[in-house]
Parts: sequence; C-alpha cells; structure tokens
Amino acid sequence: MIQEITAAQLKSWKDQGVSFQLIDIREEEEVLSGNIGGIHIPMNAILQRKEELQREVPVVIHCNSGKRSNAVVYTLMNKHQFNNVYSLTGGIRAYAEQFDPAIFQEH
Repeated sequence: MIQEITAAQLKSWKDQGVSFQLIDIREEEEVLSGNIGGIHIPMNAILQRKEELQREVPVVIHCNSGKRSNAVVYTLMNKHQFNNVYSLTGGIRAYAEQFDPAIFQEH
C-alpha cells in the first residue's frame, strides 16, 4: 500500500506553510508545459538520486496523472525504506483543475 495526498491536502500544506519537499518526476518537456514548483527529478533518475530526497519532512512526488508517482512511491517505500513519501492523487492535472487552471495555459 502506498501513501497518497490529495490536491486539496497539498494546497492546504502550501497555504499553511507546512514543511515538505515537492518532487516532479515528469519528463523535461512535461515540466516545461507547466509546473507547480518543486525539484525536477525524472522518473528514470529518481532511484539514482534518492539521496536528494529529504527524510525529515514529507516528500510529495507527482507526475501528470498519479500513475508514475504511485509506482515511484511504492518502490521507495518497499525497497528503500522511505516512510515519508506521498503520491499526489491525480497528479498535477488534478491540482491544476482544482486550484490553478493557468498552470497549463499557453504562455
């Protein structure tokens, strides 16, 4: 079982100033199309760069829809003993739809 966070919970954390680390595992061209901040570590590099993930605060991992982040969170929890990682349910698309549609508007 993986840990998940909803777009509403993430927005609440941001608004309340909760300490967390945000990791975007999408590909470069996806990040360029719109993002919500955080550190870009592509999915294919996340395990090699796992030392960049903080262990003392929650780490929210997101992709476009939540499928890739679910797989990454599962692997980090079950094979690398991370207990502070969360997948953003519905990914950046859910966050954009609920809170900031301008994320994906043409620039």
